Amino acid sequence: MDRPTRLKNVQAEESQFQVRLLAAYSVMIILFVLLITRFVWLQVFQYQHFSTLAQNNRISLVPILPNRGLIVDRNGVVLAQNFASYTLELTPSKIENLNATIAELGKLVDVTARDMKRFRKLLEDSKGFEAVPLKVKLTDEEAARVAANGWRFPGVEVKARLFRDYPYKELTSHVLGYIGRINQQDKDQLEEDDKTTNYRGTTYIGKTGLEAIYEDQLHGKVGFEEVETDSGGRALRSLKRTPPVNGDTLKLALDIRLQEVADKLFGDRRGALVAIDPSTGGVLAFLSKPGFDPSLFIDGIDNQTWAALNGDPRKPLINRALRGVYPPGSTFKPFISMAALETKVIGPNDIRPAPAVFTLPGSSHQFRDADKKGNGMVNLQRAITVSSDTFFFRLAWDMGIDRISPTVGQFGLGSRTGIDLDGEAIGVLPSKAWKAKRFARLGAAYSKWLPGDVVSIGIGQGYNAYTPLQMANATAILASDGVAFKPHLVQEIVDTSSGKVTLLDAKPERVLPFKRENFEYVKQGMASVLQPGGTAAAIGYGLKYTMAGKTGTAQVVQIKQGAKYNASALAEGNRDHSWFIAFAPVENPRIAVAVIVENGGWGVAAAGPIARGLFDYYMTGKIPAAIIDQLKTVPHEAPSSNATPLD
Repeated sequence: MDRPTRLKNVQAEESQFQVRLLAAYSVMIILFVLLITRFVWLQVFQYQHFSTLAQNNRISLVPILPNRGLIVDRNGVVLAQNFASYTLELTPSKIENLNATIAELGKLVDVTARDMKRFRKLLEDSKGFEAVPLKVKLTDEEAARVAANGWRFPGVEVKARLFRDYPYKELTSHVLGYIGRINQQDKDQLEEDDKTTNYRGTTYIGKTGLEAIYEDQLHGKVGFEEVETDSGGRALRSLKRTPPVNGDTLKLALDIRLQEVADKLFGDRRGALVAIDPSTGGVLAFLSKPGFDPSLFIDGIDNQTWAALNGDPRKPLINRALRGVYPPGSTFKPFISMAALETKVIGPNDIRPAPAVFTLPGSSHQFRDADKKGNGMVNLQRAITVSSDTFFFRLAWDMGIDRISPTVGQFGLGSRTGIDLDGEAIGVLPSKAWKAKRFARLGAAYSKWLPGDVVSIGIGQGYNAYTPLQMANATAILASDGVAFKPHLVQEIVDTSSGKVTLLDAKPERVLPFKRENFEYVKQGMASVLQPGGTAAAIGYGLKYTMAGKTGTAQVVQIKQGAKYNASALAEGNRDHSWFIAFAPVENPRIAVAVIVENGGWGVAAAGPIARGLFDYYMTGKIPAAIIDQLKTVPHEAPSSNATPLD
């Protein structure tokens, strides 16, 4: 039986088809609207963003490094400069086998053991994508050989860079300091100071000395060049160039010729010398002996050289002028004399005993004078001239520390001078508060100020400890009748692009409220020190100008009570330090100096001739042969101008 024929509902199917078609159209329209919306969003609203991205892909910003500023002395002599040279640099992330590459490069250039030590050290401190110098200061021939074989060494480049040069090396090391490669600590500090942009492409930064203090002025401003590149990153053409601004030139108050003279006068002795212009505070000479070659630090010092410098018993890395702290010995006497006059503990015409022995009041404890016979009855001026210890023992006892400390402190002793160098030591100007704080952890028996503590203060021993810079500054203040300037090395900053000169302000910081007649009285006592009967009469012999000074001998170790000082019986490091402070001419001081010769013995024997030779050169342009001869032989034994206790 045949099945019945099923009739199609054409109208229903057509209706269903139209619904499907409409749905499809709707989906297409929605998708088309979304596409148009996205297109509008990208082309209109996001145009600037993607245009910038495209531009950045096509254009690279290449930093153009400025030339680091020069440093010159007061006469324009260059102390720090730049020179161009080639460096061989490796980028570890682009090199498959670093050791093999270095071995192959060693066939083209002479890679020394020192080069490798420095490279390994820098490699540890760097990131893998940073270029690390393998060898610096390539010769033209070496640079050409590497460049010709460059295709063999991916990740290896020869770059032309500027290097810092210090022509006077050790002579200026403790003044100029040095630059070094930027490390992570430097980067963090630059980021904190918002200076990262200005150091793009920069490898070096000031680490110590003037190079660090005046980094902002010396570095300059980095420039940029917009370079169009292809898809492979190769440069096609330069689009725009913003030139760099080279660093400023620093002109110092320092006279390098005077510095050279000071260095020659010192010879191989250890110590320091600071010379200051009392009328401005400008530092004319700043010497710390021995010094070091600052060029060793520029590209990272190797471990062997670093160990040698640190292990050197002469300690060349210590800036003795700035950070060396020493008892001043008898060079302290002019300042305690000013304090005694100002506090009216003594008058200019008062006559007091200067015996061979001083007995501590209320005790049997005795201290002897350098002169076994004593100096009889003298006034304060004469006590300065002959450097009577017993006179100043008694004077300190009569004054007490509460009058000594604040009055002497106005000369800047025991305080940082504020010189434009980093790391200045503060020194010690003793006081009751200082001792209480210093020895607090040891208990009241040690931290309490005892009556006898003040006695040795009077002759610059005891807790007294100052830097050569502080002593030179105090001498300059005394020489200028209390007009105090901040010592400074830089006196001008010269803008290299405009030639504009900025003079650093040399106005007095303060004027000591002391009587002029007291200054004149003490200064005359110091002038008599260099005249017949004074402790430095030999230094003053043949002077063609007026000069005032004070010798000083500072004990390093305590001698047994009643024992005689015998330098030859002591290890060199335990012998007395030799001090001399002076200024000239007396009537209108142009230069004030503090000299210390470590373990040099009697002040007049070692430090005195150095100061005299320096003054002669500065005042007359010549150094007497007698002074040179005197410096050739420094006595091994000399009487100490500082007393030692007797039973």
